[in-house]
Amino acid sequence: MTSNTLPPRTPRRPAAPLVTSAPSSGPALRRAAGALRTVLLCLGVLVFVLPFLFTVVTSLRTAADVAGDPLGIPHSFTLKNFSDAFGQIHYGRSALNTLLITGLSCLSITVLGSLASYPLARITQGWSTWVYRLFILGTSVPVFVVVAPLYLLMRDLNLLDNYAGVVFVYTAMFLPVAVFFYTSFIRSIPMDIEEAAALDGCGAFRTFFTIILPLLRPITSTLLTFVSLQVWNDLIVPLVFLQNPDKRTVMVNAYSFIDPHAVQPTTLFPAALLGVLPLFLIFVLLQRHVVAGLSAGAVKS
Repeated sequence: MTSNTLPPRTPRRPAAPLVTSAPSSGPALRRAAGALRTVLLCLGVLVFVLPFLFTVVTSLRTAADVAGDPLGIPHSFTLKNFSDAFGQIHYGRSALNTLLITGLSCLSITVLGSLASYPLARITQGWSTWVYRLFILGTSVPVFVVVAPLYLLMRDLNLLDNYAGVVFVYTAMFLPVAVFFYTSFIRSIPMDIEEAAALDGCGAFRTFFTIILPLLRPITSTLLTFVSLQVWNDLIVPLVFLQNPDKRTVMVNAYSFIDPHAVQPTTLFPAALLGVLPLFLIFVLLQRHVVAGLSAGAVKS
């Protein structure tokens, strides 16, 4: 006969009291750090933007208004300063001269740089490494060191006061930079693409122009933007190698407004703004490609 009695129940332990923890300070610290970064970013933007705004506002003020209170609130605006600067620096002719020199320099630098970088990136022998290092060493040579020998060389070659001489000088200056850019980028391209092209009967030149060259578009945009900024803003080379006033660039003509005894901001600032206007347009048009090229070219060389 089985017993129907149940086993005795164990008494339940009283539940532990709930302990409420103090609110964590992590989110508050993150919000404070984010606010601090925002403030620092705004201050950094102001540091870079305020000089440009001051230049624009001063360019639009009258000479009497600037002389009365250079840093004060403007009371009158005029576009006459820009029209006067436009005529005095011969902006149309000098801009065409600068555009011609910049365009030819960019073309020669990209063509020669890409052609030189392809074998340097693919040939793994010792001599190619040393040639690449010589190109990189050329990026550290400032133009002030070689301007005198270059002047004598251009004089002996009858290339003084000639667009071709200036283009040759810029090509020699920025070809090491182009080799550095292109070599680093080409090394990131898989070899399988070229091996497949070789199996289809493509030679080295055909492989480069039909396969490799289209892939260089992002880094080419970055290089073109960099070279364009450097050549357009350069003062030393056109000032030394171009003596004819009809062949002077924008920056050389804008430099003529600088007087060691007296500087007129209402004349100098409009000339400077007219000089950088094409550069601003170039950057706006190529900024997407510049960022893509920098990201794609960030590889180990």
